[in-house]
Amino acid sequence: MRSEASGEIVVVGGGVAGLTTALVLAEQGRRVRVWTRDAVETTTSAVAGALWWPYRIEPVATARVWALRSLEVYEELAARPEHTGVRMVEGVQGETRLDEAEGWLAGRVPGLRAATPREYAGTGVRARLPLIDMPAHLPWLRERFVAAGGVVESRTVSTFAEVDAPVVVNCTGLAARELVPDPSVRPVRGQLVVVENPGIDTWLVSTDAAGEHTYLFPQPDGLVLGGTSEEDAWSLEPDPATAEAIVRRCAALRPEITGARVLGHRVGLRPTRPAVRLEREALPDGRLLVHNYGHGGAGVTVAWGCAQEAARLVSG
Repeated sequence: MRSEASGEIVVVGGGVAGLTTALVLAEQGRRVRVWTRDAVETTTSAVAGALWWPYRIEPVATARVWALRSLEVYEELAARPEHTGVRMVEGVQGETRLDEAEGWLAGRVPGLRAATPREYAGTGVRARLPLIDMPAHLPWLRERFVAAGGVVESRTVSTFAEVDAPVVVNCTGLAARELVPDPSVRPVRGQLVVVENPGIDTWLVSTDAAGEHTYLFPQPDGLVLGGTSEEDAWSLEPDPATAEAIVRRCAALRPEITGARVLGHRVGLRPTRPAVRLEREALPDGRLLVHNYGHGGAGVTVAWGCAQEAARLVSG
């Protein structure tokens, strides 16, 4: 029996978008349940890099607004990295001009400057940005959500008609392709390699002339090396040749990686869309459906900004 009178909200999706949205709503005093097909530790979000930077997300201008709102939260969470998994870490964003970065960061990142030739051979900016350890951050989000009165349930949803709440929030990421259905949602496959860290304590993102990204993120469980951006690729199996190429490209940038022991491989499917869908919709039976999906490779970067916007949409 549907609980229209309960005032409950069901957030469908247990990745970073779903958990953050549910947490914001719960801490506003709303009764919230998260329905997730997968445990938070096995979602796409769990294998993210995850550096704060709006990557592969549209519209760019709006995404930057959401990203800056999220930055405020991550800066606060970085005061307790052992609990939240969030640290502020120095690094270089390659192929980025200082005037371009200053154009939207506008004093939000203290110490933002051009990278020196010793730090990076090409054009780049040096910045201190949030670097999130997702295996720690996702369980922390879940625990904080539960502490706020929220409930996480293991459920698979094939239609929004199954959801027994007057308000439904759709944070299903790539699954929105079939659930909504929304054929504009497409996977962009990313493969990572985790190696034993030889002592690198800064992150680096580089893009070659062909547009291929190479990055290194020092995380507590090892040095995360990436990556790939394969359009419409659905395989979750790590490809050995791709892994070797990733390590080779990273070692060209940081020679001390050469020969580092491989600790593991990760593959995730970024849920890309021509633009993030963050809007209200009336279901056929009159209930409210709020969409919050299509964040591409920037789900972590915009999570809090999008969650706050979704909460506003829920409140009308």
